[in-house]
Amino acid sequence: MQLIEDLEGRLAREQSMFQAQLLREDIARLRKLVELAGSTQVTGEFVKSGMRIGWTQGDARTEELSEPLEAFLRAVYAADEALILRTWETLHRVRMERLLGCLSTPAPKPGA
Repeated sequence: MQLIEDLEGRLAREQSMFQAQLLREDIARLRKLVELAGSTQVTGEFVKSGMRIGWTQGDARTEELSEPLEAFLRAVYAADEALILRTWETLHRVRMERLLGCLSTPAPKPGA
């Protein structure tokens, strides 16, 4: 899968330990998907299984990614490299928004 190769290339150049860890986790997930696609006969089964491979911590917030994640999983199952890259960009953006949103805490209000 071209996406795995792209992410491995980014990982080799990444200087941020945080970003490098995210890349390693994504590469591991993508390898699981490739393996799963090869062993699953039905698209729906692949999508269902692919939704639960740790896209969020303990998959607790994976439901929030359902639309872009399903589109990405269908592209992976179809082995459509161009579509995989496009849907990955959307999925990655949405997932990072959720991740950063749960990591950030609002600043305390003055006088509180």
